[in-house]
Amino acid sequence: MTASKATLAASFNAVAADYAATRPGYPAALYDAVEELAGRPLHGADVLDVGAGTGIGTAPMLARGAQVTAAEPGPGMAAQLRAQLPDVPVVRGSGDALPFTADSFDLVTYAQAWHWTDPARSVPEALRVLRPGGALALWWNVPDGSVDWITAQERRLQRQWRQDDITQRAGTLIQDIDPSLSPHSRELRWSRTIPLDTHLASLATHSYIATLPADRAAALIEAERAALRDVFGDGPVTEPYVVRLTAVRTTP
Repeated sequence: MTASKATLAASFNAVAADYAATRPGYPAALYDAVEELAGRPLHGADVLDVGAGTGIGTAPMLARGAQVTAAEPGPGMAAQLRAQLPDVPVVRGSGDALPFTADSFDLVTYAQAWHWTDPARSVPEALRVLRPGGALALWWNVPDGSVDWITAQERRLQRQWRQDDITQRAGTLIQDIDPSLSPHSRELRWSRTIPLDTHLASLATHSYIATLPADRAAALIEAERAALRDVFGDGPVTEPYVVRLTAVRTTP
């Protein structure tokens, strides 16, 4: 796979509707952990959700009473977010150059998005827009590799794309950039059960498939359908996830 990082990131705009409809959300326990590590409730907090995409990670914070502003560089993804969360202000921008003044937010979050940034730029930018005592929180849904069928699927898909797993190194990267920070990490396990077609449609929204020529992408998805029918038949698919959360507080 030779697509650039920018090309991969931009691929979501063409599949934004399917992304919104099929990608997994996050368990309530994640937001409990965010509140704990941030040292404050989401209720009443000024939150900047960066790389907010279609708002999958945004909506639960809004439901907990946060005042959320979304930053999203992709027009297709931003359009989906506006349609689903019309009360959330959406600003076109990336984590590497946040279009906000200093000391604007209590919490900066990245749901499934920080790996698209340059940490050497996105960490200082997050710290700049955070108020004293604020927090930066990053999280990802990662397929649970302790489950046999997930391991087999990952092995098949790695033939198409190999990617550095920043989810396990987020805290180290943050501390390398600013040694005064002390990141904390959590892992939470959860699962969802969905139809096979929904699982495959979600898979097709991943950048390494979305950037393939249409015929190759279709062939890959059909090969996955055949492989998963050997496991699940025509029944639903239970997707197991590990949510990896890294958070760091700034000095009050």
